[in-house]
This record gives sequence, C-alpha cells and structure tokens, in this order.
Amino acid sequence: MGDLLSVADSDKAALLGLYEEKRANLVRFFAARLGSRAEAEDLIQDLYLKISGMEAVGPIDNPSALLHRMGQNLMLDRLRSQKRSGTRDNDWRSVNTTSFAGQEVADEPAADEVVAGRQRLKALVEAVEDLPEKTRQAFQLHKLDGHSHVETAKRMGISVSTVEKHISSALKTLTRRLR
Repeated sequence: MGDLLSVADSDKAALLGLYEEKRANLVRFFAARLGSRAEAEDLIQDLYLKISGMEAVGPIDNPSALLHRMGQNLMLDRLRSQKRSGTRDNDWRSVNTTSFAGQEVADEPAADEVVAGRQRLKALVEAVEDLPEKTRQAFQLHKLDGHSHVETAKRMGISVSTVEKHISSALKTLTRRLR
C-alpha cells in the first residue's frame, strides 16, 4: 500500500488498514516518547478508536504522517490531562493534610487539634456521601480503594475518560467544600 491514497481509497477503512500495517511501529515510536509500552498501547488503542469514529475522510497526501500527527495530538492531550490530574491531586492533599501546630512530629496532638481533625474527617465523609452516585463510586474505587483508572473503568463498565471526569468532578467538589 503506497503512502498516497486516491480519493476513492481515502475512507477510514483505508486509514484503518494503514493503522494495522503500522501499528507495531507506532507502539514503538510512542513507547520511546512516553517511557512505557503499556502507555503507548493505550495511546494506540485511543488512536484506533479516534480513526474508527471519524467521518469519511477526504484525500490524504501522507497517511503515515496523519497517523503520527493524530497519535502525537492524543499523546499531548494525555500528558496535559495527567498534569491537570496531578495538580488536582496536590490540591486535594493540601486540603486534607492536617498540620498539628506546625510540628513535624507530635507525640500527642492537643485536644482541640483532635476535635478539629475529627470534624474535618466528618465533613469529608459527608461531602463524599453527597457526591452523585457514579462520581462517588469512581472516587471511592480510585482514591480510597487504590484502583487505577483502567481498573476503575472496568469495574464500573465505563470508559477511562469517563472515570477521569468523575474523579476530576469529585476532587473539585470536595476541595471546594472543604476549604
């Protein structure tokens, strides 16, 4: 199959055929950039889904370049999402970290600090209980039970993207309520 597709061949089936032909190379290419073969496999699967969901495409001068560009765009989106997620997680930790009067190690916190910590914990539990059901379930599976986004998605029967949206929503809501 040449790199130049004619108008008649430039539908998504032809692009998917090229994807299948170049899949192994794409995985290696993105694994080198992401530092993880598993991440690259996920990215390439997302690329397949993106191509599958495309409307009929017009003439493509360089289909290989298009596949690489689409993959790079997906990789950048993924990295940006991970960065936002890390920021949300840091915000979450800062809101939920209890400091005992600036002491690094306290033998026994003062009674008022214990009461304040219990009140904060109670507020957190209530805030989690008030989350919408799917958002609460995703938050509990990921943040409290320690499941990855992929594992959480499988358990809930939803996409990883939807899990990320639920967790993001939960963290934003909880951070707002607990400030």
